[in-house]
Amino acid sequence: MAQHSSPAGPRPEVTRWQDAGGVALIFCATFLAYLPALNGGLLWDDDAHVTKSSLQSLQGLWRIWFEPGASQQYYPILHTAFWVEHRLWEEAVLGYHLTNVLLHATAACLLVAIVRRLFNPSQIASAVTIPESKGMTSPRSPAGRYAGAEWLAGFIFALHPVGVESVAWISEQKNTLSAVFYLGAALTYLRFDQDRQWTRYWQGFALFGLALLSKTVTATLPAALLVVFWWQRGRLDWRRDILPLLPWFVLSAIGGLMTAWVEHAFFVAVQISNGAPGPEYSLTLLERGLLAGRALCFYGGKLAWPGQLMFTYPQWNVNATTAWQYFFPLSVAALAVGLLRIARRYRGPLAGFLFFAGTLCPALGFINIYPFIYSYVADHFQYLASIGLIVPFATGLAWAANAMPGGRPRGLARAGIAALVSMLGALTWQQSGMYRDVTTLYRETLARNPTSWMAHGNLGLILAKNPDSLPAALTHFKAAVRLKPRNAELHNYLGSALARIPGRKAEAIAEFETALRLSPDFPYAHVSLGVALLDMPGSMAEALAHLETAVRLKPELADAHHLLGCALAKIPGREAEAIAKFEQALRINPLLSDAHSNLAIALERIPARRSESIPHFAAAAQLSPASATAHFNYGYALAEISGRLPEAITEFESALRIDPRHTEAQFSLGVMLANLPGRNQEALAHFEATLRIKPDHAGARQWIDALRGPRR
Repeated sequence: MAQHSSPAGPRPEVTRWQDAGGVALIFCATFLAYLPALNGGLLWDDDAHVTKSSLQSLQGLWRIWFEPGASQQYYPILHTAFWVEHRLWEEAVLGYHLTNVLLHATAACLLVAIVRRLFNPSQIASAVTIPESKGMTSPRSPAGRYAGAEWLAGFIFALHPVGVESVAWISEQKNTLSAVFYLGAALTYLRFDQDRQWTRYWQGFALFGLALLSKTVTATLPAALLVVFWWQRGRLDWRRDILPLLPWFVLSAIGGLMTAWVEHAFFVAVQISNGAPGPEYSLTLLERGLLAGRALCFYGGKLAWPGQLMFTYPQWNVNATTAWQYFFPLSVAALAVGLLRIARRYRGPLAGFLFFAGTLCPALGFINIYPFIYSYVADHFQYLASIGLIVPFATGLAWAANAMPGGRPRGLARAGIAALVSMLGALTWQQSGMYRDVTTLYRETLARNPTSWMAHGNLGLILAKNPDSLPAALTHFKAAVRLKPRNAELHNYLGSALARIPGRKAEAIAEFETALRLSPDFPYAHVSLGVALLDMPGSMAEALAHLETAVRLKPELADAHHLLGCALAKIPGREAEAIAKFEQALRINPLLSDAHSNLAIALERIPARRSESIPHFAAAAQLSPASATAHFNYGYALAEISGRLPEAITEFESALRIDPRHTEAQFSLGVMLANLPGRNQEALAHFEATLRIKPDHAGARQWIDALRGPRR
C-alpha cells in the first residue's frame, strides 16, 4: 500500500504554538515599552474619568448610563469599566495603566488576526496582482508574498510612539477599550462575510454597539468595512456588501448625534460661557477645509517620522488669506488622484488612505470638539486611523522582504525589519517616560511647545498647591494669561494665586473682575470674588451677592454652598441659613471636610443642637487626618461630653503629633490631664510647652502656679 506524502507547510499544532508565541511576544514587548509610564500618576483630566465619589455606588452606575453629563463624557461602557476598576483597585494608578497596556496589546493581536484573514489566499487573489520580478524567488501562492505581514502590522501598531498618548494616559482608555470592541466587531463581520452565519452578524453588531458606547469615533467602522470589501473585490454589491451594513450605519448615526449633542451641551457650550475658546470654533467652511488638509498631512507625517511628539501641539492660525496654507489640502487632493489612478491595478494604497482619512474625519475640524481650544491636532486622535497606513506599509515591507533572493539578502531584510520594530519600541519607551507624573508631562510639553497656555495654566495649579512654589506658579499663570487673554479660567487662576500673597488682594480682585467681564456667568469667578470681598470692610453685601450668584448658576457646586454658608455665619441672626447651606454642601459632597467642620462649629453654638455637632467633628477629623485643627476641634467637643474624656485626650494627642506647636491643643491637653489623678507631671509638661510657644499665655502660667505653687 502506497503511503501518501504529507502536505507541504507547517503542521496545525506548530502554527498554533507559533501564534501563541507571537501573541506572548506582543504582550511582553508592549509591557516593556510602556514600563516607564506604569506607575505614572493621574494626569490632567484623569481625576474626572476615574470614578468620582458621587458615582461610586450602584446609584452612580445607574447615573453613568441614564444621566448624560454625570460622567466626563457620555461613554457608558467606558465609565462602567472605570467603575469596575475602581471597585478592584480604587485609586491605585498601576491597575489602570496595566489595563490600558493589556487592552492596547489585545487590539494589536486582533489586528494580526484581521490582517491574516484579509491576506489569506481566497481573499488576496482577487485583491491585488503583483508581477514577479526577474531574478527573484516568488512564493507559490499569492498570499505567500505577504508572509509575516500580519505580525509586522501588529508589532508596529503595538510599539509605534504615536500610540503613547492613548496608552499612557488613563483617560484615553476610551481609545484602547473601543479599539478592542471595534477590531473584534470587524473580525467577526469579516468571518460573517465569508460564511454568512447570522449568529456571527449579530455578535459583530453587539461588539460594534459596545465600541460606540466606549467612544463614538468607532462609528466609522461600517464605512471602513465597505472600503475593505471594495479592496478585496474591486466593486461593491448592494445585497452582499451594503444592505447588511445599513443597520450598522443607523447605529453609527445615532451614536454620533448623541455624542455631538452631549459634547456641545456639557463641554463646548460650557467653555464658550467661560470665555475660553476665542476663534477656534468660529472657522469658515473654507478654513475648515484648509485645517482638514493640514491635519491629514500632520498625522501622516507623525506616523512616518515620529519626532517631537508632545502632549499639546501648537495651536495653528488657520487663515484663508494665507497662500501657503492651501499647499496641504492640494497635496492631499493630488495624492488622492494619484492613488485613484493606480487603483486600477493596486487598490491597497487607496483603500489604506480612505480608511485613514475616513477614520480621522470626526477630528479634522468639520465639527467642533472640546480639545480644539488647546490644539487642532493630538496624537490620540489618530489611534485607530493609524491602522490605515500601518497595514499597507507592513504588507509592502513584508512583500519586499519575501521577494528578496533567499539566503543573506533576505536575512538582512528581515534583520532590518526587526531593527525598525525595535527602534519604534525604544522611541515608545522614551516617550512614555513623559507620562510618569503630571509635572514632568507639563514641563516637557512646555520645553517642546512654549506656547501651550494649557500646560502653563495646569502647571501653575500644581505649583500653587505648595506655598514655597507660589512665585513659580504666578509666572506660569501670567504666561498663560498672556497667551490666552480672553480665557476667564486663567484670570481666575491668577487671581486665586495673588489672593494668597499678603498685600496683593487688590490685584487678585482685579483679575476676578476681568474674568467676570469676559464671562459674566462663570460661577467659579463669582465664588473667588465673593471670598476675596468677605474680609474687605463694607463689602459683605457684595460678597454675598457673588456667592449667591455662584449657587444659582451652578447649584451642584458644593464649594459654593459651603462658602456662602461661611459668609452667612458671620452675620448675626443668619446662623440658621448658614447651617442650611453647610447641609446642602454636604448633600452634594459628603466628603467635604471643611463643610463638616464649619457645620459642627455652627451647631455647637446652638445648645439644643450641640449633640448634632459631634458626628460632623468626627467626620472632619476622619476626612482630614493630617489636620491638627480638625483633631483639636473634635477633641474639644468630646471633652464637654461626660464619659468621653479619654477620647478627647486621644484627639488632642493626635493634633500634637501633627503639629507640636498647636498652642491650644497643648494647653487643652494639659487641662485634661491636670484633672486626672496622678497625671500632674504630664500636665505640667504640656503647660510648659504652651509657654515656650506663647510666653504670654496667661492660662498656662496660672495652671503651672496652681500645680507647683506660686512663684516667690
